[in-house]
Amino acid sequence: MAAAESEKEVAELEPLEGRDLELEAEEEQEESEEAAGSAKKRVVPGIVYLGHIPPRFRPLHVRNLLSAYGEVGRVFFQPEGGFVRRKKKAAAASASGGKKRSKYSKDYTEGWVEFRDKRVAKRVAASLHNTPMGARRRSPFRYDLWNLKYLHRFTWSHLSEHLAFERQVRRQRLRAEVAQAKRETDFYLRSVERGKRFLAADGDPTRPNGSWTFAQRPTEQELRARKAARPGGRERARLANAQDQARSNRGLLARIFGAPPPSESMGDPMVVKDS
Repeated sequence: MAAAESEKEVAELEPLEGRDLELEAEEEQEESEEAAGSAKKRVVPGIVYLGHIPPRFRPLHVRNLLSAYGEVGRVFFQPEGGFVRRKKKAAAASASGGKKRSKYSKDYTEGWVEFRDKRVAKRVAASLHNTPMGARRRSPFRYDLWNLKYLHRFTWSHLSEHLAFERQVRRQRLRAEVAQAKRETDFYLRSVERGKRFLAADGDPTRPNGSWTFAQRPTEQELRARKAARPGGRERARLANAQDQARSNRGLLARIFGAPPPSESMGDPMVVKDS
């Protein structure tokens, strides 16, 4: 009897142990699936663009203000151009009475802020856009509004490439301007040297009266005078004038007396002779 009861207990325990093993396998599979899902849903950083940066606003300020909404990574502000900076320095110096140490703050035109999670970046850009920057009354940026935009599928490497491209374009433009200025300077120096040579040759005895020599195209009267000065030229001119006058007289007489033109009058006698 005791052996039969022990066999029954062993038979009852075997299914229970099988069930426990199945539950443990299911739990391990769930844990592995969760780990795979977390690996697939890895944290992707997002970048927010700042279109407006007020004066005296620094990267430290934007980091302190936006860190309350999520973890902030890299921050970059684009400084003003050299021409604008020089104009501001000159204005500050003139306002301070020409003092060397005048109060001038380096300002920025635009900026980029990287968040560790792009979902946080989207939420921050959607909620803070067109809202006051400073929450406190004494904040110097209380009357400035956030101008934020989330850059979809934009990474920090894209920003680095864009900045490098802008620097290269700026260098090429500067190189082209320097080359153009050098060409203009060389042309001016060559013109000055040519003028000096002309002035030095002004007293040359080979030049008539020391003046500039140039050839001018002869006029119509000069051409006629040259033709008349040739041997027999006057006679030919006189005969040509007489022929022109005779032609004009024949036409005039034909119009007055109704006579046929000179060509027809020359042809009529031949017809009379034939008759």
